[in-house]
Amino acid sequence: MKQVRFWLTSFGCLLLTLLSGNVQAAPALDGFWKGPLKVPGGQWEIIFRVVTLTGGKYFATLDVPMQKVTHMSVDVQIHGDTVMFVAEEAASQFVGRLSADGKQVEGTWQQPGLKAPITLVYSTPPASTGTKVRLTPPYREEEVAFTNIPVNLRMAGMLSVPPGKGPFPAVVLVSDAGAQDRDATIGDYRPMGALADFLTRRGIAVLRVDDRGVGQSGGTPATATTAELVADVQAALNFLRTRPEVDLAHLGIIGHGEGGNVALLTAAQPLPPAFVVTLGAHGLPGRDIVVQQQANTLRSLGTEAAQIEAATKRQQAMLDIIQQTPDHAQAQAIVANMLRQNNEAIDEATAQASAAELTSVRYRHFLNFNPTEKLAGVSCPVLLLHGTADTYAALDANLPLLAKGLRSNKNVESRKLPGVNHLFQSDPASWPIVAGQQRETFSPQAQEMIREWIIAQAKKQ
Repeated sequence: MKQVRFWLTSFGCLLLTLLSGNVQAAPALDGFWKGPLKVPGGQWEIIFRVVTLTGGKYFATLDVPMQKVTHMSVDVQIHGDTVMFVAEEAASQFVGRLSADGKQVEGTWQQPGLKAPITLVYSTPPASTGTKVRLTPPYREEEVAFTNIPVNLRMAGMLSVPPGKGPFPAVVLVSDAGAQDRDATIGDYRPMGALADFLTRRGIAVLRVDDRGVGQSGGTPATATTAELVADVQAALNFLRTRPEVDLAHLGIIGHGEGGNVALLTAAQPLPPAFVVTLGAHGLPGRDIVVQQQANTLRSLGTEAAQIEAATKRQQAMLDIIQQTPDHAQAQAIVANMLRQNNEAIDEATAQASAAELTSVRYRHFLNFNPTEKLAGVSCPVLLLHGTADTYAALDANLPLLAKGLRSNKNVESRKLPGVNHLFQSDPASWPIVAGQQRETFSPQAQEMIREWIIAQAKKQ
């Protein structure tokens, strides 16, 4: 998908690291690593899913079905035969030693209030179901490129156009935080690709773009702040305004997570879109999002209240250092030391790399970012969608703030999607079975809700 750093689920997952660096002569870990974790009152099944990426890096996620934790981002670290899985969001980690046959890892799970032995056993990934073989869709696709002129940045993406004469309502898709490809790929799940296919099949043209530094797009993702990403979206809108297939009166933006905040910021600028749809956008300031995410995740893992409070205090102390120490080198040294004090299993190199991310310009900007500050300037129609199972941008804490910030706009709708998480997936129990395996899917309810609302906006004029 990218390299989503220490800010999820990279705030998209905030304070997370999806991909590991410094992987040398790494063993083949592709597949599932499962094991029983004994906890007070019973046991949980722990499931790590690992996929090797180009260059030897890894994409990994954690599932704890008993606690309804799914697809939590995990950093993979390999040192000889020692394997470390770190879920920063949950302040949790597993450290173990890989067996000689490469079929199990025996080690220790640690989280606030719990330290227990666990053995993870390897199982092969599901057989290929031909998902990479893609039939020609019943619409036209075109590789496109355009330029963000103010910063001379070349962007690339895919424009999909419905069959027929047109012109058509159109949208620009904006992904969540982190450097993501045009489909926002996470393993086999491609939320932006799935949404683009759904909408295009139903009469809406869609432009989805590789983020800065990904695919054919130029730029450096690590230095791009939320505000700077607005210019990328404006460039995408301007490109679509040159296309004869696009109905200029019905050209909007759909943004996921931080992308939803970028969409709203864009709508507050001159030459705004005709409408905006947000998917799990932030309403809380960045710092509050970070603190809330860790607390919510620890709570979902069954961590005791006292342990959550202690972890929150440690986290807030670190955020104070980041925000109050303008000297980058000094802040990085202090944060690296705090990381090692909080987690003795982290080596110096890992602590330094993590501290560099946490003290970067982009992360500092995110901590100070107030999503509601400029919402009074948004006058176009807005649809705010939030899932009730979203633990990254929790519905009750974020959706009301967005709605309040937009209160002067008389064409705003807020809708709650039962059981939908931050990745806009429904409850896994409802996923389709393909070749004996459940297939992750974008919530059909959310897709239809988006389509119906966009078409309704087009019919109003």
